Amino acid sequence: MVDITPAFSKAQEESKKLTSKPTNDELLELYGLFKVGTGEDFSKAEKPGMFDLKGKYKYQAWKDLVDESVTPEAAQERYVAKVEELKNKYGFDANKVPEAVKS
Repeated sequence: MVDITPAFSKAQEESKKLTSKPTNDELLELYGLFKVGTGEDFSKAEKPGMFDLKGKYKYQAWKDLVDESVTPEAAQERYVAKVEELKNKYGFDANKVPEAVKS
């Protein structure tokens, strides 16, 4: 089990309160960092189907970090730094109600 730092938890909440949507590449980077940062086991990840393009991109973003041997602790630090970068780039509203996530 991976220890989740308070900064990582806070960044997860703050990532939902950006005033503009980041690019797909930025969102994929956050996704991969989140998966590694929470210590999810990539070896148990289900490979997406042939027509699941979104799933393939997410899977690849996660796999790239696993292949780089990024530790959960390093992934959490990078996630926090990325959210800070996105807050500066896209704006941040602490009072924003996060949108419901679409599946």
